[in-house]
Amino acid sequence: MTVDCHDPERLAAFWCEVLDFKVIDRSEGKVEIGSWVPTVEEVRARQMPPTLLFVRVPEGKTVKNRLHLDISPIDGSTEDEVTRLLGLGATTTDVGQGAGRNWVVMADPEGNEFDVLRTLAPQSQS
Repeated sequence: MTVDCHDPERLAAFWCEVLDFKVIDRSEGKVEIGSWVPTVEEVRARQMPPTLLFVRVPEGKTVKNRLHLDISPIDGSTEDEVTRLLGLGATTTDVGQGAGRNWVVMADPEGNEFDVLRTLAPQSQS
């Protein structure tokens, strides 16, 4: 998935922290991150998990994203994940989602929207 942006290094660093990804490639104006560092054998076997590629472009974001990521925390509550993401530089945002929803709409440091969904963390038995 490719994300147009002004500062590929900054946005890649943000998303590496959010997703626990690593930089797997970089070149002039581009940074690619993923959960893996591909080997030739994995590429030939088509065992390639998705990556994010951040590409420098001159224009800014102007409208709501038509494609966005959904994040489901696995180690804590949705509220804890929102707090963590705010600390990394994300913001909460309103894209007209209305009240009564069970997810939180956020934006990365360049304004790209993403959602924090319900936690997948095991619930303690009381």
